[in-house]
Amino acid sequence: MLGGGGSILTVPVLHYLLGYDVKAAIPMSLVIVALTGAFGAVNHWRAGTVNWRAALSFGPPAVIGSIFGADFGLKLDPRIQLLVFALVVLAAAVTMLLPRPSPHPGVRPARSLPFITLIGAAVGLITGFVGVGGGFLYVPALIALGGLAVKEAIGTSLVLIMLSCIAAVARYQGNTLMDWRTIVIFCALAFLGVGIGSRLSSHVPNHVLRRGFAALLFIMGALVLFRGR
Repeated sequence: MLGGGGSILTVPVLHYLLGYDVKAAIPMSLVIVALTGAFGAVNHWRAGTVNWRAALSFGPPAVIGSIFGADFGLKLDPRIQLLVFALVVLAAAVTMLLPRPSPHPGVRPARSLPFITLIGAAVGLITGFVGVGGGFLYVPALIALGGLAVKEAIGTSLVLIMLSCIAAVARYQGNTLMDWRTIVIFCALAFLGVGIGSRLSSHVPNHVLRRGFAALLFIMGALVLFRGR
């Protein structure tokens, strides 16, 4: 319904509702986000709303950052991961309330390469460390730095999310146990939700959805922040 943001709910659902350890919930979330991101990316590619030039500019640093993020995730205390996750959720809530920047067609990714490299690596690092997709950061960055329209930014962000999640999962693989049965069921329900949400999005004002989702994220971020493990 929002064109992104739902993946940030995956870790708390897996950890707090389904009872998985943080070290398992994060890589499981990455698999789920990668698969749902791929599903959305294919739809956007068919619609012609993926900018491959921007994806190639952001992609490599995002992949490298996500590998380092996963490496940190394997080594650091899960309480630190939850703390960072809570801060990311609160940041996402703030971005939901901010107006999206207007695209600047004259700006091309190559002209802002240092910023693109930094942002791609930073978002990738967050993705690998706490298991969120990072679309709420990629979309405004692609609009502001890449000069992309909103739909094109969303489609391109899904490609970047898919790539960074796959890289992080590869780093986690073999170092933590993942429940693939739960992952398959979760993804099937997520795909169903994407289909329903896409149909409902035209019937509910976008600003209402964004404010409601922002309120949910504020509450969730506060709960994770104060509850910890």
